[in-house]
Amino acid sequence: LRIARERVLSDAWLAKLEAEKIPAPQALDSMAMSIYRANPKRFTVPEQVRARHILLRPADDAQSMAEKLLTELKGGADFVAMAQKYSADTSSAAKGGDLGFFGRDRMVPEFDKAVFSLTTPGELSGVVKTEFGFHIIKLEEVRPAGLRPFEEVRDTLRRETTTKITNDIRMREHARVLNQATVDKAAIEAYSAAVQ
Repeated sequence: LRIARERVLSDAWLAKLEAEKIPAPQALDSMAMSIYRANPKRFTVPEQVRARHILLRPADDAQSMAEKLLTELKGGADFVAMAQKYSADTSSAAKGGDLGFFGRDRMVPEFDKAVFSLTTPGELSGVVKTEFGFHIIKLEEVRPAGLRPFEEVRDTLRRETTTKITNDIRMREHARVLNQATVDKAAIEAYSAAVQ
């Protein structure tokens, strides 16, 4: 019970120290911005695309079915509805075939080549054959390579800064307590003798 009580008291003491030393939100934002400006390579992202796809698993008529769907899509059919109805990729089909944003070399080579050859949002690929089957890909958006906006990384940098400050506070207090500690050699010897 005494050890548990001391632990609760030490945790409360550390929390009080941290609350006193953690900077205000504006100061944390300023520190985060300094990190952001000092390390631009850390926040640089390659070109990314957001695409949707419809996947038809390999079967006798899969390629002809894919061609038929592509013709309907080019005629104005709703891609989202068709992906939900026909796509064998159940995880993306529920989202209308949406794969989210991804960079180069994240997909199988044939898919990667096809999607990165599309240039205009809304553009459709031809039927693309991969090891998974036959795909129809629709480009939704292109994000050029560049620096991620500060707003996207601010919260992460604030957490990193807070964690670093907290760890520094704890290390300083640990060192201060150790410097004040005295060793009771008689108690150590008595304990050693009792254990043997």
